[in-house]
Amino acid sequence: MFWNESARDTVYRELCQEGARILSGIMEEEREAQLDARLLLEYVCGTNLQTLLLDAERVVSREEVERYRELLVRRSRREPLAYIVGSSDFMGLTFEVDNRVLIPEQDTENLIEEIMKETCDGDRILDLCTGSGCILLSLLHYSNGSTGVGTDLSFDALEVAKKNAVRLGLEDRCEWRQGDLFEAVREGEKFDLIVSNPPYIRSEVIGGLAPEVKTHEPMMALDGGEDGLSFYRRIIPQAYRYLVTGGMLYLEIGYDQAQEVTALMEEAGYYEVRTIRDYGGNDRIVCGIKSIHQSER
Repeated sequence: MFWNESARDTVYRELCQEGARILSGIMEEEREAQLDARLLLEYVCGTNLQTLLLDAERVVSREEVERYRELLVRRSRREPLAYIVGSSDFMGLTFEVDNRVLIPEQDTENLIEEIMKETCDGDRILDLCTGSGCILLSLLHYSNGSTGVGTDLSFDALEVAKKNAVRLGLEDRCEWRQGDLFEAVREGEKFDLIVSNPPYIRSEVIGGLAPEVKTHEPMMALDGGEDGLSFYRRIIPQAYRYLVTGGMLYLEIGYDQAQEVTALMEEAGYYEVRTIRDYGGNDRIVCGIKSIHQSER
């Protein structure tokens, strides 16, 4: 690792440039390296973008320099930025994250925005495979009086979700239950909305993912089985038992899974099943409404 050692004081701008040079070796785009270098420096120094623009010649303390370089080493080893700084922004909110949970992605913001078009204040929401809790907590934050349950097989993930609920002041409107999908839901419980971003990556392709994902993010939150559809096959036929009639099921999917997941929804008796694309134009969400006839199945 090359460090720009000098007897004189280290200034903010030069340290940021040094970080960008180091990270450019692992990033596909120079712009991405510059961004991560800046964000790491801001994290260490407690600064923001304005510092680089208006106070770039400020002297950085020796302790800050050493800490920054330690974090650069971690990032150079492909540890995700969000895990290093311990948080990630999602839907205009800041969520605590670490390697016990997936890092919230922008694609999932599409899921929240689409749900918000259909839901009402006071809805009861179930979030399966909740992870950091970012989906449920975002929906509660942007609604009035809605409440919810987040379930996850991982006890560690639920600990992160609980912290995020407290952080956002939503702990009184949600509860967290450990269990395998609907095993954590009480018999007879009903919800206006069930949502899930389950593991959906095919087992055979996980080895080819970016090191940030395959090495650092939790495998149980990634692996969707041989064809990536194992969780959908379990969630879709069971969800109707816990939805009110007219309630909605929203699922995030992989870009190439719309046809299969749509077929599973229609086979299970949901109506108005549709696919929604993400900002990049890829199929990302499949949703449907519980039919009155499903109550008889």
